[in-house]
Amino acid sequence: MDELKPVFTVHELTEYVDLLLGIDPNLKELAVEGELEAVKRHSSGHLYFTLKDELASVNCVMFRQHVMGLRFLPKDGQRVRLAGRASLYQKDGRFQLMATGLMPKGDGSLYAAFAAYKEELKQRGWFDEDEKKPIPYLPKAVGMVTSANGAAWHDVQNVIGRRFPLMPVVLYPAAVQGAGAAEEIAKAIDRANAEHRCDVLIVGRGGGSMEDLWAFNEPPVAEAIKRSAIPIISAVGHETDQSISDFVADLRAPTPSAAAELAVPEWDAIRDALQSAGERLGHALLNGLERKRDRLGLCWSDARRLRVFRALDQKRQALDDCRTAVERAAENAIEKRRHAVLTELERLRAYSPQRTLARGFAMIQDTHGAPVTTAKELKTGDAVAIRFYDGTVDASVTGKEQK
Repeated sequence: MDELKPVFTVHELTEYVDLLLGIDPNLKELAVEGELEAVKRHSSGHLYFTLKDELASVNCVMFRQHVMGLRFLPKDGQRVRLAGRASLYQKDGRFQLMATGLMPKGDGSLYAAFAAYKEELKQRGWFDEDEKKPIPYLPKAVGMVTSANGAAWHDVQNVIGRRFPLMPVVLYPAAVQGAGAAEEIAKAIDRANAEHRCDVLIVGRGGGSMEDLWAFNEPPVAEAIKRSAIPIISAVGHETDQSISDFVADLRAPTPSAAAELAVPEWDAIRDALQSAGERLGHALLNGLERKRDRLGLCWSDARRLRVFRALDQKRQALDDCRTAVERAAENAIEKRRHAVLTELERLRAYSPQRTLARGFAMIQDTHGAPVTTAKELKTGDAVAIRFYDGTVDASVTGKEQK
């Protein structure tokens, strides 16, 4: 009878069990609730973790394509609801759950509220880059809104003290967790704006669960950040945490320590830059003085030449004035001469025989063209020419009467 029983290889057995798990309707699409433990994000992007309760635990894996769709960062100790299927990892025969989705247990309403408020503010344009104020390179003082007893305040002091020892750091204490925390944070931001003691403000706290960080997702904080005239750096939680204040603020830092590094430059770097700038300025001044000295020498030489040229210009202008005076005098003399000639010409024209002929007189000329002035110079039969104003008529003497 034993010979009729199938004999599996290990691989065949694990493959068979995995197949059975895959076709079981209760296991191929299941939901499991439990607490996260040993959460690890692999370099491939896959997420490995354990899901446990008070009595048992099960290994789980979520592949990268599903991890990218998560709207929160899974952490140890979180209660979640897993969606996925049961499977067997054939390499070591380990039972596991293949997760396709994760939802924080009890946090679903918080995430929904976070997403809705975030979308609302995005539609209002509160996240637009052109709404962001620039962070000053070297502030006169740095302010911080956080808990006076929290690690974030001490981290910021340490980082700024190391980077820029002389930089004043002002604390505006506020509760950062629990009921009324959002209102306290908003009042602290408004107080910083009213006092004008600092020109950059860090708003934040250390890490925690979503409930711990929730004050930074509430409208009072978002509205206070939006109306702040002081540029604000938001530093809430760890690098992977996100809050509404991160999106509304002028700059987001992954941690409070990183915010301190963004708020102030390094003193050593500034000192080196100032020293380098001083050296460049000194060289520039010396080069400038040398150029000015050369230019002054050229100007002195140019000034001597300029005096000669100006004297020549004066003489040239005086010569032009003389020429103009001579030309004007010559023109006046010529005009006087012209007037005298015209007057004399008119007088001569008045005595012209042509003027006399034009008044109706005529002149008798003999055959030689000589004028005949008396009747006795002619005899009957002589040929004569009678000259009028506008022409000459030939005639002959037909009779003669002398008075």
